[in-house]
Amino acid sequence: MNKPTYAVSSMAEINAIPWNGFNVVSTFSGCGGSCLGYRMAGFRVLWANEFVPAAQDSYKANAAPCSHLDARDIRQVQPEEILEQVGLKIGEVDLLDGSPPCQAFSTAGKRETGWGKEKTYEHGAKQCNETLFDEYIRILMGLMPKVFIAENVSGLVKGTAKGYFKEILAGLKASGYNVKAQLLDAQWLGVPQMRQRIIFQGVRNDLGLEPAFPKPLSYRYSVREALPWIGRAIHDTGGTNPKRWAANIDISNRSCPSITNGISGMNSCHFKIEGANGFNGHEGRTVDSPACTIQAGRQIQMIIGNNHFESIWGNIDNLNPTIMAGGANKQAGFLRMGLERRKFTIAELRRICAFPDDFVLTGSYAQQWERLGNSVPPLMMKAIAEVVRDKILVS
Repeated sequence: MNKPTYAVSSMAEINAIPWNGFNVVSTFSGCGGSCLGYRMAGFRVLWANEFVPAAQDSYKANAAPCSHLDARDIRQVQPEEILEQVGLKIGEVDLLDGSPPCQAFSTAGKRETGWGKEKTYEHGAKQCNETLFDEYIRILMGLMPKVFIAENVSGLVKGTAKGYFKEILAGLKASGYNVKAQLLDAQWLGVPQMRQRIIFQGVRNDLGLEPAFPKPLSYRYSVREALPWIGRAIHDTGGTNPKRWAANIDISNRSCPSITNGISGMNSCHFKIEGANGFNGHEGRTVDSPACTIQAGRQIQMIIGNNHFESIWGNIDNLNPTIMAGGANKQAGFLRMGLERRKFTIAELRRICAFPDDFVLTGSYAQQWERLGNSVPPLMMKAIAEVVRDKILVS
């Protein structure tokens, strides 16, 4: 089988997909990555919940007309309110979706040192992340959908976090579901990014069916296939310290490992990118990421926002590392030895995270990066949703 050209449908094409007859209620919806994946598989997302205002803005800008967005803290939401809003009774929701915030378990975060401590969000609200799965289970028991899908980071099954994993699994099973959890990697589901996620899936016991997960594709996409204008890339593991640049890894011809140096670290998804014959030009294209130049180990110029430059690039044969929510913090982008060091533009991130080119993101560069970094890649959720549709719901 020949590998198809990497492509993500436009929002207009997604909006034109016929309804498959099944509905979705979504929690912890972010800017709508998971919801978009369900829509790609023909589902209708009737109700979604997201309490971060910046994420709400992006969600609303892309939402289907049939979708209601609830902006409250999930702890204030009652299942009967959801059912009233969507006009359904207990047991009539086809699929409950949710991605409870994962910072407490992420291998890129503080892990157990942050457990029991509230996270302060950009709009000032506070939540204790590791308790939010309890809220998901509360909503699940109140709706009793036919199927549920819950997503979280791979760190949930690593180290001391395994205790939380077992408690969550037990709570989901006790809600009346046949539950399985599987570690899936987005790079084997059509996404040009290495992104492992634990997917919990449950089928209501009275249906007598087994959870079903997608099989990995026989191929992966590289960053070059997603961003054909990108040239040779070196993964910058040394941050901004020129003395550590010897630690850089040439990833031009192999997959890039996930970057786990910290969600807010300078190393999150930084590359030194070289064009054809080592040339980097500067003509004409608006770039929506911060960039600056460095010379002789000293920062000399900052270029931000609507300044124009264009780089002429060649080839790259690597997968992109996981895009992290805080990776836009601090300035990025340096020129040294023919290599331009910078972070991805938002347009590039959309493709790497498997979003449509015309998916609307609002807010600052950092906020848009965070939206993408927090999202389940839509193509990944599409693959999961298609299997649930065909092997469970249509049965």
